[in-house]
Amino acid sequence: MTRKKYRRLGLACLGAVLALTAGAAGLAVLGRLDPAPMPPVSAWGTRILADDGSLLALAPAPGGVWRFDTSADDVSPFLRQLLETVEDRRFGTEPGVDPRAVLRAGLQWAAAGHVVSGGSTLTMQVAKLLDPRPRRLSAKVLETARAFDLWRRMRPDRIMGLWLSLAPFGGNLVGVEAASYAYFGKPPGALDAAEAALLVALPRRPEALRPDRHPEAAKRLRDRILVLAEQRGLLTAAEATVAQAEPVPTHRFPMPRALPQLLASLHHPPVLRTSIDPVIQAAVDQAAQAALTDLPPRVALVVMVGDLKSRKLSALWLGDWIDKARAGRTDLTRALRSPGSALKPFLYALAFADGLAQPNSLLADTPDRFGSYGPEDFTGRFAGRVTAAEALRRSLNLPAVGLLARYGALRFSAALTAAGTPLALPRDAAPSLPIILGGAGLSMRQLMALYAGLATDGRVQPLSLFDKPSPQNHRLLPPASAQTVADILTRPFPGEATARGIAWKTGTSWGDRDNWAFGFDRTHIIGVWVGRPDGTAMDSGAAADHALPILARLFSAVPAAPRVVVPETRMLSFAAAPSPDPLRLLFPPPGAVIDGLGPLDLKAMGGERPLSFLIDNAPIFSIGALRQTQWLPPGPGFYHVTVLDAAGAAVHAAIRVTEGD
Repeated sequence: MTRKKYRRLGLACLGAVLALTAGAAGLAVLGRLDPAPMPPVSAWGTRILADDGSLLALAPAPGGVWRFDTSADDVSPFLRQLLETVEDRRFGTEPGVDPRAVLRAGLQWAAAGHVVSGGSTLTMQVAKLLDPRPRRLSAKVLETARAFDLWRRMRPDRIMGLWLSLAPFGGNLVGVEAASYAYFGKPPGALDAAEAALLVALPRRPEALRPDRHPEAAKRLRDRILVLAEQRGLLTAAEATVAQAEPVPTHRFPMPRALPQLLASLHHPPVLRTSIDPVIQAAVDQAAQAALTDLPPRVALVVMVGDLKSRKLSALWLGDWIDKARAGRTDLTRALRSPGSALKPFLYALAFADGLAQPNSLLADTPDRFGSYGPEDFTGRFAGRVTAAEALRRSLNLPAVGLLARYGALRFSAALTAAGTPLALPRDAAPSLPIILGGAGLSMRQLMALYAGLATDGRVQPLSLFDKPSPQNHRLLPPASAQTVADILTRPFPGEATARGIAWKTGTSWGDRDNWAFGFDRTHIIGVWVGRPDGTAMDSGAAADHALPILARLFSAVPAAPRVVVPETRMLSFAAAPSPDPLRLLFPPPGAVIDGLGPLDLKAMGGERPLSFLIDNAPIFSIGALRQTQWLPPGPGFYHVTVLDAAGAAVHAAIRVTEGD
């Protein structure tokens, strides 16, 4: 060694001693003045979880990088022990910096004239990963100061978690969790010794050791780490031998991507917990895949399964992600489609509540015209006089149109709007009789909310995909009316001899563009849509040909509801006992000034039911059998309140609504 090198070595030793004895305070100050930046929430990809906490899907971080916020508890204890053994044996005991390693790195720099080894602890590596800089001595000093600051501010498990989250693994893989799923198809908590050793090895030279490109180099370093694990007592000789015999992966697994259609529309926090039941989802996936093979080309299938008690979604089938012909990358549950006859149960339920009809009332299924509108039945034949229950079960068109003519298309539309499921109509078009046969648009999510209300207590609430149920909750039907219609629709599926306690209804839009089937028991509600995503007509087949058999198959796949004997529900005829008293508007009285913009109770007395409430001559949602309803003023101002009874009597009140205090 030359005199110059001896001199440099002596200076390095002296510098190291001074740094260790007098420089700690300076490092602490520098670390506090310029701390390592923490990753923002947007830096992480998203774990999408089922209701039991199991993983459904992973979504990458912005830029397509697979990187997840990982804690020390997310990985196996062996991986943590091996990482500390290989990278930092004094992790958790040194103050973020290993003085011996720093001294060694300084001596190597002095001898070579450039940085040879970093002397980095895991904490120093984290400081570098948080803010990568060129490989210079000034950068190493800053990393050391920041490591000291990280050690001062964080527990060792948090520092370990940052390393596990940010270590590079080649390509677009960052962090242990991304690498574990990409190379082994499993979470990092389930890795065996050979798999853990490979993940400890890769961050040293992530591109040069990528097992999908350089498997021999990756295996050599992995095996050396396994030998070290045996020498340090982490593995027995037999365990190390078995681990070294395992091949390294030579390809990447696809990331978990259940329900990928949802990912594009969801806000992506680091963890997103859904209401999906993995058991039901697996059953639905299998049944839907089998059903899809029987459908014509370019015809898509969508399935929604909801839990009636929680009003949450238990399963979704949105199609095959790679099937472009069937719009597999589109969430068709949000698309506005024609419901066909699927709205008929709600008209009958409202009519029963009003006393316009009862299940045993006779309705005419005969050719008729309503002004210029002349509807026909799907079969082209007519049944004559049938009961309302039979007309609903058989989904006859003429009785439904006649009933809507009596109930009022505008009133029916207002009831749906007040329940949070407004009909989509052409611009400037008013609701008219064809809406009961599909002449308006609704999404599958809206129809599922309506049928969930029919299956329970008449309240309409959107089915939620997440932990918290939807705050929207609107009364559409009286519970007794909903139960009556549910009883009418409970029957065996076609081709089955006995009923399974399932109520069901189909709907087919004009030209066979949309095939619907909805069904519910005491536990689940299931909706099925079959159609072409582009809105063109299918070659042939009604809902009974396509959607209904799939619905029956799905109810066989999901857990059956407990069988409960329910006493028969009978609707009282509200119209059979009209009030002899004259119609009066109890509240609000004429000239009333209402302070505040909250919900306003409108109350009437007397009159012949059903009653209708109007604001400025436009009907609002009300249940005709009742003598009260609720209205939310859209803003301050003057309003005209009217109540009408079945005999044509009307009472009016002009009121003023103010913003209040």
